[in-house]
Amino acid sequence: MQNFRFKSPTDFLFGKDTELSVGSEMIKYGKKVMFHYGGGHIKKDGLYDRIINSMEQNGIQYIELGGVKANPDVELVRKGIELCRKEEVDFILAAGGGSVIDSAKAIAMGVFYDGDVWDFFSGGAEVCKALPIGVVLTIPATGSEASDTTVVTNSAEGHLKRAVSSDLLKPVFSVMNPELTYSLPAYQTAAGGVDIMSHVLERYFTLEPDCGFTDRLCEATLRTVIRCLPKVLKCPEDYAVRAEIMWAGTIAHNGILGVGRSEDWGSHMLGHEISALYDLTHGATLSVIIPQWMEYVYRTDLTRFVQYAVNVWNVEEDFYDPERTALDGIKRTKEFFRSVGMPVSLTDAGIENADIIQMAEKCTKNGAVGGFLKLEKKDCIAIYESSR
Repeated sequence: MQNFRFKSPTDFLFGKDTELSVGSEMIKYGKKVMFHYGGGHIKKDGLYDRIINSMEQNGIQYIELGGVKANPDVELVRKGIELCRKEEVDFILAAGGGSVIDSAKAIAMGVFYDGDVWDFFSGGAEVCKALPIGVVLTIPATGSEASDTTVVTNSAEGHLKRAVSSDLLKPVFSVMNPELTYSLPAYQTAAGGVDIMSHVLERYFTLEPDCGFTDRLCEATLRTVIRCLPKVLKCPEDYAVRAEIMWAGTIAHNGILGVGRSEDWGSHMLGHEISALYDLTHGATLSVIIPQWMEYVYRTDLTRFVQYAVNVWNVEEDFYDPERTALDGIKRTKEFFRSVGMPVSLTDAGIENADIIQMAEKCTKNGAVGGFLKLEKKDCIAIYESSR
């Protein structure tokens, strides 16, 4: 196990009606807030009104910026930065899923920077200061309510999708009421479940030895999603199951599962290029890529893939043919994604004649990606080809 330092400053308010206390939480950080959200969903289910009432009851002034879409674009981020500066905002509240939260984080780090916010994503600047942000989570998936990362797309410059990480981007509080997820469409729920699993898998497949404790945590988180996701698709208003998935999403990406071990993130880098170019839901890019990535890299550490098959999928270990055991675990991963309605190929996702060369070039523009196995351009092409 490697040396590590783990910091998780976020205050989590979990459970029924917790969104009613959002105003009393925000007042601790300032009285002028930018309320950031996506489309009309939070207005239809009454969340918008509850948040507004809570802010007004606590004497908080607010401005609004809606319109965040999936795979948030830097243009709206720039608009938010100018709005925050003009209105002298001292706090940002993000109500929504990962796209809204990531957009809010990008705005928060851009307010105090003199240059263009894309400099952070292109590697030309480091985050030194950011506005504090709070979250009311409505879609358990990305783990952005607890993570130090923001992912933003630059459509104007070749549909680039890039990430920035900094402890300054971790929310100061996150409100998590599982009831707010009842009305999510089945596809969005399933895509979120895949995203949660992917965050665990990116940490689970490591070359670092002697990480047994975090291995067990990873496996428990994966088994929880595998058990709960089919149930919640059948019974969308099952509070207990929704709660399990919501908290699993936070644990999957708040950093605790990655302490003391190297991480991979190759699948995410490959998936980002698909969503940037074809605007495919993030979770869907991962359900397509992950099984193919697994088939491409499993020989790098066959023992770890055997462990994954046995401990996560209950595959009976074949001591005479460990490769068969490993491949069975990969097969069950792919079958599970398909069983919850997610695509497992680019064709399934409606992408014909994908520009594989362009995606591979963009993915490796700054060098090889991934930690478990370093993926060069030729490796990315091979994985994309097998995903058709």
